[in-house]
Amino acid sequence: MTSLFSRLAGWAVAHRSNLPQWAQRLMESAARNPDGVIGKLSARLMGSGDGAPVTSVPDTEIRVYVAPTNYAGQGYLWARALESADSRIGARNMAIDLPGGYAFRADTLVPIAAVNASEEWATAEWAAVRQFTHVLFEAERPIFGKQFGRNIPAEVAALEAAGISVAFLGHGTDVRDPDHHMELTPWSPYGEDPRTPVLRTDARANIALLERLRRPTFISTPDLAADLPWAVWCPVVVDTARFAVADPAFAPDGERIRVIHASSNPLQKGSDRIEPALAPLIETGVIEYELITATPAAEMPGVFAAADIVLDQFRIGSYGVAACEAMAAGRVVVGHVLPDVRARILRDTGVELPIVEATPDTLHAVIAGLVADPPVARAIAASGPGYVAAVHSGAMSAAALTEHWINAA
Repeated sequence: MTSLFSRLAGWAVAHRSNLPQWAQRLMESAARNPDGVIGKLSARLMGSGDGAPVTSVPDTEIRVYVAPTNYAGQGYLWARALESADSRIGARNMAIDLPGGYAFRADTLVPIAAVNASEEWATAEWAAVRQFTHVLFEAERPIFGKQFGRNIPAEVAALEAAGISVAFLGHGTDVRDPDHHMELTPWSPYGEDPRTPVLRTDARANIALLERLRRPTFISTPDLAADLPWAVWCPVVVDTARFAVADPAFAPDGERIRVIHASSNPLQKGSDRIEPALAPLIETGVIEYELITATPAAEMPGVFAAADIVLDQFRIGSYGVAACEAMAAGRVVVGHVLPDVRARILRDTGVELPIVEATPDTLHAVIAGLVADPPVARAIAASGPGYVAAVHSGAMSAAALTEHWINAA
């Protein structure tokens, strides 16, 4: 029964956006309130979680623990960046394993059943983490399950009482106020997103928590400075070698220009606006277009290598891991990035962001222009790997964390 329920839960997570609203609300209830009726029922069906893995403690002078979300594998990559930057640092990340979730690498992958229900795991993980010197909370999520009542201030107090330095890192919707965002761009998805009331409540509660605690605070994308102006940008990290491609985009002897859009969240990315905008180019055979969904992370290098143009997102006004991976592959990336975000990037890095600007209204003209001028398109594509190496290879991220937290403390 436990295995069957886990498989069903995995299918539901993978197809969540296609489920009716009542089913999505049930899933949200179990995730947000593990001690509620739905949460307890889910825990019973998924098992106690006892016997789950516990994080190992590095034998180094400085020991950094990153947990618990690992969105897009970033917790793991930030840990590796810190270790590469400073031989004094040993870093580990813990991530909660959701059935049907994307398979991102982590130092410690803990089934959600253990985090939600296992006192044995919570006690053991707390004992291990007490031996670290620094703890980085991702997305304002509690780390230790039942150990401190899933209460972040209680966890922070316990960690600091043990002599551990604490910091926070905002990832996206956890600290993006929908109402503020709708003021920044007319393309904001929050006026249409049925989750907006919940996202608004969560983001405002998380921002208030961070303002109250005022521990070192970081953001993974520069647009989040609109809601956390005191936070330090800790860029997302990609494995540049993994996405490097020998064949250039817009090859002179290539066939039709291949355009792809990888979408994990169609509403937030504006996926529904893309095909209507590109329809004339598709119908006349000028471009070949494909929507990529539910593709395992291990297959993404091949997906990007097979494209000439990668369409990122057209509603949030920023960029993330997927855009960085496509730039690292030397592909032309097109998306909507707010002017203030581009200015912040240039100010902080000295390098201009090589993402071609487009909105749903201008997308057709932008793609047609790129197709009509291959030399310009190839030059834009060629600038991507250098930008990613400078900003998203891990060195800048490690410098942000060490300068503004680890060494400062």
